[in-house]
Amino acid sequence: MPLFIEGRRVQLPQSVREIVRAHPPLEERAKLLRGQSVQLVGPKGLLYVQQRELAVTSPKDGNGATCMTHCDGSDTKTEVPLIMNSLKSLSNHTQNGRLEVHLVGGFNDDRQLSQKLTNQLLHEFDRQEDDIHLMTFCVTELNDREENENHFPIICGIAINIKTAEIFRASFPERGPEEELRSARSLTGGPMINIYDAKTEQLHIGPYFWMPFPHVDFWLQQDDKQLLENLSTSPLAEPPHFVPHIRSTLMFLKKYPFPGNSLFPGNRALLYKKNEGGLWEKISSPGS
Repeated sequence: MPLFIEGRRVQLPQSVREIVRAHPPLEERAKLLRGQSVQLVGPKGLLYVQQRELAVTSPKDGNGATCMTHCDGSDTKTEVPLIMNSLKSLSNHTQNGRLEVHLVGGFNDDRQLSQKLTNQLLHEFDRQEDDIHLMTFCVTELNDREENENHFPIICGIAINIKTAEIFRASFPERGPEEELRSARSLTGGPMINIYDAKTEQLHIGPYFWMPFPHVDFWLQQDDKQLLENLSTSPLAEPPHFVPHIRSTLMFLKKYPFPGNSLFPGNRALLYKKNEGGLWEKISSPGS
């Protein structure tokens, strides 16, 4: 079944500009979202989703389900069905409610990677068997600002209030638990995965496997400018924490060239659950 906006079928392929011209409310919603002030979120009560991760959860009353994911264009054709299946496994949209999608991110980058990813996502959501309603569309030129002839994204982080379904601009002082371990998985080419079990309310990390990162010693010897220019698809647009984050991930990969038993004893997942204070707390692995 097709992708819908305001109850109308989206005709693809179309550019971002053509889509918002045909559906003006999308541009107005993007403008409202861009105009929000950035809220500092967490660590209390936060489930942070890294690149090539997804998490699905629902409020305590079971009213609806929400999936948050960070797609990077590595394998959109596989990722969208995974997103849909993960969401449908926790929701009862066939009885009441509907499937809605909110796309936020990207900008007018020189290599047009954002435009390519946007087109891929639209195409894949349009190919799914369910009716999907595009609610928020703050992507590429709708999320772009220009400064000294360079382009930058306006929104760099997004959060969802699970109880109210409110989407808002956000930044995150902490991106854990196990930030370096999870980043190492994606930096070494790991695919999109579901990291959260809503039924047990547990975060599942691993077990992962990767091969030694090529030339890790060489990269660790490079200065910040070299890391930024060579390990980012958009060097000018990265947030301040990007280079320290990449450097710490490379150091982690140097320390653990093969994750194995040293990171995942007994080849079991690392499990985390929120404590009464709303912070992640490590719990025993299954069977340990």
